[in-house]
Amino acid sequence: MKRIAALRKPTSRVVETEKTRDRFTTRTVEVFHDLNGIDPEWTGIKSLIRVERFGTRKGKKYHQIVCYISSLICTAKEFALGIRGHWGIENCLHWVKDVVLKEDSSTIRLGNAPTNLSIIRAIALNILRRNGYTSITIAQRFISHDIDKLLHLMA
Repeated sequence: MKRIAALRKPTSRVVETEKTRDRFTTRTVEVFHDLNGIDPEWTGIKSLIRVERFGTRKGKKYHQIVCYISSLICTAKEFALGIRGHWGIENCLHWVKDVVLKEDSSTIRLGNAPTNLSIIRAIALNILRRNGYTSITIAQRFISHDIDKLLHLMA
């Protein structure tokens, strides 16, 4: 991918800048559809995507380049939206399950139990969010010792 990005012009390119609480980020997404030189055994690839991110996070500079492959033909803007959407899932679901609900530190590891508990956690998150809770930690504190409040959420 580095070679392709260095030697060829992207089919499309988008640059986005974002400022949030403690972070300033500039993201450049480039899409390449000229796949000459890619191993022919990689069947189905239609696009190569290169994302460069740089900025500051809590006052510290960072720079990152990541590459993706896709079986889709989309514009850089479309891929940028999809990639950002993926991170939304990561931050709103996986991070919450890992950190707040302590899924990674679970000692349950045999059979279907880990998958079943993961599904139960996801259902619980959906119930809490559907009832207006944006902070799962606050929701846990509010309902954890009150079975009536918990049952009311599922009504």
